[in-house]
Amino acid sequence: MVIAARLRHLAALLAFALVVVGCGGPVLANPPAPHPLSSPAPTGTPPLPDPQPVVLPRDDAPHDRLTEWWYYTGHLVDQTGAHWGFEFVVFRAERGSFPVSWASHLALTDEAGRQFHYAQRAEIGPQVDAGTAGTAGFDLAIRGLDATDPATFTRAPWTMQGANGTDTLRALALPAETLGDKVAGFGLALSLVATKPPALHNGDGYIDFGPAGGSYYYSRTSMDASGSITVGGRTLKVTGTAWFDHQWGDFISVGAGGWDWFALNLGDGTDVTLSMVRAPDGTDPLVYGTLVARDGSMRRLGPGDFTVAVTGHWTSPATGITYPAGWAVSIPSAEIEAKLTPTVPQQELDTRATTGVVYWEGSQRVTASVAGRDVGGQAYVELTGYGPAR
Repeated sequence: MVIAARLRHLAALLAFALVVVGCGGPVLANPPAPHPLSSPAPTGTPPLPDPQPVVLPRDDAPHDRLTEWWYYTGHLVDQTGAHWGFEFVVFRAERGSFPVSWASHLALTDEAGRQFHYAQRAEIGPQVDAGTAGTAGFDLAIRGLDATDPATFTRAPWTMQGANGTDTLRALALPAETLGDKVAGFGLALSLVATKPPALHNGDGYIDFGPAGGSYYYSRTSMDASGSITVGGRTLKVTGTAWFDHQWGDFISVGAGGWDWFALNLGDGTDVTLSMVRAPDGTDPLVYGTLVARDGSMRRLGPGDFTVAVTGHWTSPATGITYPAGWAVSIPSAEIEAKLTPTVPQQELDTRATTGVVYWEGSQRVTASVAGRDVGGQAYVELTGYGPAR
């Protein structure tokens, strides 16, 4: 009973204190949440006025800001030739006088078997950050609470370590953590190495949200991945690619309606991220993107530089939410045309227990052309704010 009460308390706290939703995209779009103790709304107190230059690998490390996350998605091929998508993220939040709060989401998409597995953890306190103060890079370990284990913190942690584009991910979900299905012990163990320079979004790595605050944001859009995945009692060697987003700042919400986020790796070596943030009235107050060429050179994309048209929909049988489920992307100045379709319709994560939200994030089938030449590719898409869950 004590453990169950602690879990309920933790879930309730994080639903308020962690208004970071599961996103690899550029901003938070859910409305501000009240402090659980009804204290005044928190404000950030950065030591220097924003924006400051993003310096890497120094800024790979955690920051004393309201909101921050380290976010990976990727595409893997196992030893049998089967394809898998993955997501692994750690969120960090500071809210007033509360101890620093953390949440983590883990997901694996079995594209051949058309199955989706996901799990979540949460923890409160500075112990999650295992790094040494002043050291570049991040070293995060989330154990979370386990209702089946009186010791609560004895199980294997989910770990995320990295600096300067050389990263290591380790996460294994226990049966009690798995949502959406009952597969036991799914997870991953990956080593990642960046093959392109980091992409600083908006040119200098700082996005101004106006009255909503601002955010530092960079991505490593192309990382070689190798290691293993575990699912259904099997451990499979894998290779592939990953995409890393790191974002932090004194912001809680932007748009308050939701967003669509796209991460495309085209077959000619071009990487594209597109972000469209919706207001409650359906308009898009913030639309931007970044194009990274094969040689690592980058250019900003504004709202007039690309279009995204929805080509299909899918309704979740679990939550009743209807999401877009197919897109046509056009970037005329780069002569890019792409069509995206989810590899598995069900890639919805119900993370109300840790972050208070339901969202969809999943791997895509891609057909694409550049200057009229077929190049193919891979993509991940994230969708938030498409309706209340039942």
